[in-house]
Amino acid sequence: MWGARFLAFWLLAIAAAAFAQDDYSFDVSKFEKKPFEFRGYAELRAERFRLNHDGALYQLNFFNQKPITEYNAGTGALQLEGLYRRGIGSFRFVGFGAYAEDYSGAEHDTRVYESYLTLAPSDRLSYDLGKKALSWGKGYAFNPVGFVQRAKDPNDPDLSREGFIIAGGNFTRSFEGPLKNIAFTALVVPTSDRVNTDFGAGDHVNPAAKLTLLYRDTDIDFLVLGQGARGARYGFDFSRNLGTNVEIHGEWARITDAAKPLLNASGAGTTETGDVTSYLLGLRYLTKRDTTWIAEYYHNGAGYTEQQMRDYFTFVHNAYDRFLEAGDSTQIQRARTLGSSYARANPMRNYLYLRASQKEPFDILYFTPSITVIQNLDDKSRSLSPELLYTGITNLELRLRLFFLTGNRLSDFGEKQNDRRLELRARYYF
Repeated sequence: MWGARFLAFWLLAIAAAAFAQDDYSFDVSKFEKKPFEFRGYAELRAERFRLNHDGALYQLNFFNQKPITEYNAGTGALQLEGLYRRGIGSFRFVGFGAYAEDYSGAEHDTRVYESYLTLAPSDRLSYDLGKKALSWGKGYAFNPVGFVQRAKDPNDPDLSREGFIIAGGNFTRSFEGPLKNIAFTALVVPTSDRVNTDFGAGDHVNPAAKLTLLYRDTDIDFLVLGQGARGARYGFDFSRNLGTNVEIHGEWARITDAAKPLLNASGAGTTETGDVTSYLLGLRYLTKRDTTWIAEYYHNGAGYTEQQMRDYFTFVHNAYDRFLEAGDSTQIQRARTLGSSYARANPMRNYLYLRASQKEPFDILYFTPSITVIQNLDDKSRSLSPELLYTGITNLELRLRLFFLTGNRLSDFGEKQNDRRLELRARYYF
């Protein structure tokens, strides 16, 4: 109940602050925009995987199947985005569908990424209701303060992500002086057995808020998520341009009651719960030759230690050997129940993300090569992915990427299901 009162209080505060201004006015520019906008993209992606037979995750997923060394996969995807405006209201929709085939067969998936109504009675005040993908945090590859959004894929940070059903309000105001702008967002992310089930379990309101300040040349956010389906968490982020070509950014988050399932080398399972701290520090630099560098250090306080990962991988290897020797899959099935937690992207404590991209080298128009490194600073394993991007055909984007995963036995990237991946993607925008 306190969460509902929290939301009601802040929504009333936003409304009162907006309507109390003597210079209250409608944003005329909104009425000059097109009433309906439609866009999207169609994508074809071909991939070839080389499997890591000695990897724990390969053994976990292929233990009862015919051994394979490589396989091909193909995916077709379509994303549609629509925006309709009428008066002070607007409605946005983002839908995504994909059809994929690989060694295991074919599957398809359709999702509504966003579907929400916005009411903006003034240029300072707006309300949102529906399924919306929020973006909290300043990090490029990671967002410790992304309390109300799905985690990014560090290999594709710019991909669209599915939102959550929310209700909230936003208030913004500009000033003369060192404090140039202030914005406040209050919202709830309700959960039940039918709503936002992947945000958390139980019937909860899950109130959240963000206060944004633009002070001189520094953009600062203060963020909070109340206790509910997830443990309470709070934090801040910042971004500042040190020059025309240099930007620094950072995030800090404190998470209470973070639960982490554990499976040790002997197979004993426990759940570790406690308060943790996560943070990020990053830099973006554009050189005179149009080379863009992005570097981020990420500490995941809720991640596994090196020893905890080694214990899990050791248990998987022992369970796999037992299956080969006696046909007993009991232990390996036990390991699979926790596999999603250990096998998720970047499950450990400390990572370094580094990306360099060069715009039109050797005067080759519309061509951008780049390389990305994700280094696990705990066990020294890594992912290395060179990339070639060509956009010389109107509305068409062609991308070729290679992934090389390397690491010692019982390391993060060394125990992945595959150690090589080739990807060719063609995406047409309309």
